[in-house]
Amino acid sequence: MNKVAVLGGGASGIIAAITAARRGSEVAILEKNSRIGKKLLMTGNGRCNITNMNLKAENYNSAFVCDALNTFSAKDTIEFFKEIGLLTYEEQEGRVYPVSNQASAVLEVLRLEIERQNVTVVCDFDITKIEKYSDGFFIYSKNGEKIAANRIIVALGGKSAQNTGSDGSGYRLLTDLGHSVKTPDKALVQLKTDKSIKGVRAYAKASVNGIEEKGEVQFTGYGLSGIPILNLSRYAKSGDVLTLDMMPDYTEDELFEYLQKRHNQNLETYLIGMLNKPLGQMLLKECDIGKLSRKSESLEDFEIKKIAKKLKGWSFIVTGKMGWDNAQVTMGGIELSEIDSKTMESKIVKNCYITGEMMDIDAECGGFNLQWAWSSGFAAGKNAAKTEESDEV
Repeated sequence: MNKVAVLGGGASGIIAAITAARRGSEVAILEKNSRIGKKLLMTGNGRCNITNMNLKAENYNSAFVCDALNTFSAKDTIEFFKEIGLLTYEEQEGRVYPVSNQASAVLEVLRLEIERQNVTVVCDFDITKIEKYSDGFFIYSKNGEKIAANRIIVALGGKSAQNTGSDGSGYRLLTDLGHSVKTPDKALVQLKTDKSIKGVRAYAKASVNGIEEKGEVQFTGYGLSGIPILNLSRYAKSGDVLTLDMMPDYTEDELFEYLQKRHNQNLETYLIGMLNKPLGQMLLKECDIGKLSRKSESLEDFEIKKIAKKLKGWSFIVTGKMGWDNAQVTMGGIELSEIDSKTMESKIVKNCYITGEMMDIDAECGGFNLQWAWSSGFAAGKNAAKTEESDEV
């Protein structure tokens, strides 16, 4: 019987294991943690944004994803979960969640399907080495265990959310087998900036290096967060200027005319009704127009224009990114030119398949990265289960 070892029990590894088992292979998941799916529990703020119905290749950093997404689409994902006992619903912007709004329910139905398919799960198996021999592979663990398999699916994740066990060790294991790695970096992560204000949220248009994102921005003690900021973190680096348009639905001229009429109050309340009070005061202080105890009717036109201009283009200097534990996704990874986009099989090592975050694939927020895990895992599991006697199982 074809023996498949799935290295890693995250989203892509789990679906790869189920897919290979359904096609007749003997499958074992080798997991570093004491249980599988630890990172899956964190997705979507604990709700698990399973996929996105508006998914397209442009959501990703490479068209490499097309073959796998066409083979196992967002609709296929929803049907797969419905089949194994999980119902879903679609929220704004195409995001899909379980009706229970619990990531734990997603993991539980997957675990039940693993049991139904007789997949062996070996936890506390911290892989230190993969050895290729003529008929397959030996996989060694830190505590001296050795498991043999005809085919392997490497689903060890990247370096994001390291508190879940994703430490980038999979890159080393694959480079030892001859693969190349594009240097990993943090993506979908909060940005540190030169100024901060804690506990404030505001709707804004954020931009950096010509890329724009609109939505709720969170101001924190270290800098900026929120979905627009997480998406922009893929393009930002230390020293870049990130600009916030705090009134994206108004022009600078419209704001100037409106602000001219806001009299008979101190500047400390001048922007109330437009911005959160502490946030408005912070913006005004940067306009260099004097003390906030000053009366608004004393403002000159050039000072009002300065405020309107700041509302439309408030600059923040990026001083860094938050740590790997905060990052939702890894940019970089195994070079795509070394992987077959249809099968996920390595072009360097025969019968070795690579999935999910291991590869140089990343996408914006909204369920796109998790869909890549499902799609690439399905492709790897399907093709790892094939035998020489048959192209279809």
